[in-house]
Amino acid sequence: MTAAGALYAGHVLHRRLRPRAHALRYRVLHMLIDIDRAGELAGSLRLFSHNRFGLFAFHDRDHGAGDGTPLRVHAENLLRAAGIVPDGGAIRLLMMPRLLGYAFNPLSTWFCHGRDGGLRAVIYEVSNTFGERHSYVIAADPGAAVVRQSAPKRFHVSPFLPMDMAYAFRVVPPAEKLAIGIAVSDSQGLVLSAIHTAQRRELSDPALLRAALAYPLVTLKVTVGIHWEALKLWIKRVPLFRKPPPPVSPLTVGA
Repeated sequence: MTAAGALYAGHVLHRRLRPRAHALRYRVLHMLIDIDRAGELAGSLRLFSHNRFGLFAFHDRDHGAGDGTPLRVHAENLLRAAGIVPDGGAIRLLMMPRLLGYAFNPLSTWFCHGRDGGLRAVIYEVSNTFGERHSYVIAADPGAAVVRQSAPKRFHVSPFLPMDMAYAFRVVPPAEKLAIGIAVSDSQGLVLSAIHTAQRRELSDPALLRAALAYPLVTLKVTVGIHWEALKLWIKRVPLFRKPPPPVSPLTVGA
């Protein structure tokens, strides 16, 4: 992995236990970029663009406030609101880049470091299919090899899950491998678990071309997959829950 970015190729697995058993597994391709060096990265690659069309592209408006606020300013505002003081260290964003102009990220993960290199916080940026976005901001132990965090659910994602739930996160930060596990529970216990595992790949034009061939239309398949799995849950008669208004605050502080 260069300091500016890397590719991560892997899988996402979801397993629902209640009220009906259901499981899914999809191949996914993510990119980890230093948010301060996206332009530099695009300048060094022919198949990756920043804020313009390309085979692969990263657009600032796909993340953060989406209103033109610089991504670092957005992230540091969230950190301060959560009582975490940023010191200018690297902020790396794990997300699915646009492929041929399209991407939808149900979850984008921001790894916020201190100047000493230690991980200070993780921001879990969640997007739903209604065009809404919410961030769970949680401090991290800089010395932990595995980051364990939790937060109450405050943002509607799936019509098949109620709001009165809680998240438990288990994260192995990106290196040669990465893993992001999320357990979703209610008052009776575990309802659903999800895990994203991946291995690092070099970020180069040949690697991007290979990825485009190995993962054709992978970003579009995310949206198609969400609706396909929703249809299967509906057929299984999993109860539906009405969408509530979005939360007033753009962030939820976790533990």
